[in-house]
Amino acid sequence: MNSFKAILFFSLLSFSSATFVSIVFADEGGKIKMGTDLSLTVSSRPEAKAALSQSFVIPFLQGQSPLSADNNITAVLRTEFSPISINGIAEIVWTPIAFFQLVTGGRIGSGWNIKLFGEDVYGIGIVRKDGGSVVVDGDGFDGILWSAKAGAAVQFDFAAVFPGDWNHVVFRTYHEVNYAGYSDAKNDEPWYFENDDGENMNGWNYYGNYLIGYQMPIFLNMTGFLVETSNYLYTTANRKTWGDEVFRWTFSILFNFTVTERISIATLAQLWTRRTFTTETKNNAFYQDRVIAPDPIHLEFYRVVVIATFKLR
Repeated sequence: MNSFKAILFFSLLSFSSATFVSIVFADEGGKIKMGTDLSLTVSSRPEAKAALSQSFVIPFLQGQSPLSADNNITAVLRTEFSPISINGIAEIVWTPIAFFQLVTGGRIGSGWNIKLFGEDVYGIGIVRKDGGSVVVDGDGFDGILWSAKAGAAVQFDFAAVFPGDWNHVVFRTYHEVNYAGYSDAKNDEPWYFENDDGENMNGWNYYGNYLIGYQMPIFLNMTGFLVETSNYLYTTANRKTWGDEVFRWTFSILFNFTVTERISIATLAQLWTRRTFTTETKNNAFYQDRVIAPDPIHLEFYRVVVIATFKLR
């Protein structure tokens, strides 16, 4: 099965499974809550993505106490499209108690490369060194990117202790380990996906985030501060030389607006950390030819992101 057929098969299987699950639970008395969302993401960088999501919230091991009354399993099936990629995503979230969640999921996708405003934009491709320059080896649907993850979240809402419409001070932190692989890449070959830095390798990764926010019963229904961090867990010879072991951080101020009952818009202004390389090596084309400086990171403006979500069901 070639890459395009694999993506198409996965997408059709996901939504066929969603239909099957909805029929089964409808026959059992409609205990499942279903939702269908369409979202569009754009940013101040040359990037955009559209996504269609189908969610199912299934009551599971619910009790009488406030900590267990809303226990459930949530399954989400999602298809994403961008100008340079397509992805199918599945995720299951189990909430065994109000303040704790277990998460598992996976992704399969592929991409293609285009020119935008005279610049190469890489949806997917292997990064290879060619003398003093870099060559990206990859054609449309040349290979499959896949990943699997497992994680957990802890969350708290101040209004659970002191009820009130204006008492929703919320905190959530989530942490996961995931394995990402590109089918055409060897374990020591870096690769691009969705025009990132082109420094991914087949192997394990860590991702975590911390959110503190305030929810309000008005048009601006949430504002908050989000911190995200990630790190490569795979081992590469001499990885400390160019800073593979350095944690990457993104800081976001977010605002969420409820436009109508079915339409919401989230806006994020983001900064991120970038590695600082020595003056002698910072302009080297291939990133493994660079040497991390004694002061290894600095903070830069990243982007402004707008996410519009339409509840179709």
